Amino acid sequence: MRRFFLSPLLVPLALAAQNAPADPPVLARALESLKTTNAWTVDKQVALCEIPAPPFKEGPRGEAFRRELVALGYANARIDEVGNVVAEVTGTSRGPTVMLAGHLDTVFPEGTNVKVIRDGGRLKGPGISDDCRGLAVVLATARAVRQGGMKFAGRVIFVANVGEEGAGNLRGTRHLIGTSYKGQVDYFISVDGTGESITSRAVGSNRYAVHFQSPGGHSYGAFGMPNPIHAMGRAIASIGDIQVPRSPRTTFNVGIVSGGTSVNSIAMEAVMDVDMRSESAEELAKVDAKVRQAIDDAVRAEKARWPTSSMGLTVRIDTIGIRPTGAQSDSSPLVRAALATAQRVGFKPTLGASSTDANYPISLGVAGITIDGGGDGGGAHSVSEWYEDGPAGYLGPQWALRLITALAGLAP
Repeated sequence: MRRFFLSPLLVPLALAAQNAPADPPVLARALESLKTTNAWTVDKQVALCEIPAPPFKEGPRGEAFRRELVALGYANARIDEVGNVVAEVTGTSRGPTVMLAGHLDTVFPEGTNVKVIRDGGRLKGPGISDDCRGLAVVLATARAVRQGGMKFAGRVIFVANVGEEGAGNLRGTRHLIGTSYKGQVDYFISVDGTGESITSRAVGSNRYAVHFQSPGGHSYGAFGMPNPIHAMGRAIASIGDIQVPRSPRTTFNVGIVSGGTSVNSIAMEAVMDVDMRSESAEELAKVDAKVRQAIDDAVRAEKARWPTSSMGLTVRIDTIGIRPTGAQSDSSPLVRAALATAQRVGFKPTLGASSTDANYPISLGVAGITIDGGGDGGGAHSVSEWYEDGPAGYLGPQWALRLITALAGLAP
């Protein structure tokens, strides 16, 4: 990994915002344009949000985003092998490569009504904050760069990526950082959701679909054989009793259960989806082992309940997704740059932990964070999700622009 000094535009945190040097004219003009064209940004946020993007079906929204970039003058905007939308601004010298990304996908299944309702200053619609806000910030930043004629010392890559949510398992970012731009990205910044916080610590997660299986049979005629649903119930009860530490925060959840075909049948299969999370790789491994032990014990107990039965009971654990853990030091150049540029726009950011697209680059040693997109929002992952731009929603895109400029450096 190459090492670079930060641009002089990055103000040391010890300095108050009012003591920061004046912005270069080209940056000042671009920042002002983000303020004066904020209505355009919000309109694009709504338009993108009204294009369905269920898991693994982000294509139409991705194509719309690509067309927006082309209309802005990014002739090199393209959709890669896995569905990510990518556009580049070539650097004028050997500066660092900075990637700014928002994710295309939502958690909502195909068929969900994605019409955005305007209720005064509030926008209501599935995905309007997570992550149509991030997409709008990336697009607005790209617009300000192009229309302002900004040139950077390093390369800047604008991205709308697939596969952030759920079973997507960060497949878009994995491809970008692990394949197409492997070894090339010096700073990765994801824009996700609303507010003014920075995610610098990656919460790892292990997610499994656990299948309990048997031959099944009639509830009366075949009574006395191991029952997959009963075995699953035993496992769930045991998992519920698992002890985990409060710090580092570690969690577990059985989120989906299914099985059986009728009330008078012993099911052939029962399935539960399990999610475990922690900021600590060690604690995540511990809770994973405890969950697996609970599953094995449940199968043994269900078999022992019916010792004379010749019918079998098996279990299969399929991986839904694995997200790695990791962290950026609070004193790292990227975190310091994010804090300083946030302060320049008037934000008071906090550092936190979450599971985002930044997990993957962080796990590989690539400097990565996730920043909020400004504005206010709530109801994430629900059909009642909402977003309010407020009087200063433009500050989100301004933060993103300041940050990529501080990292990539303006061309001389």
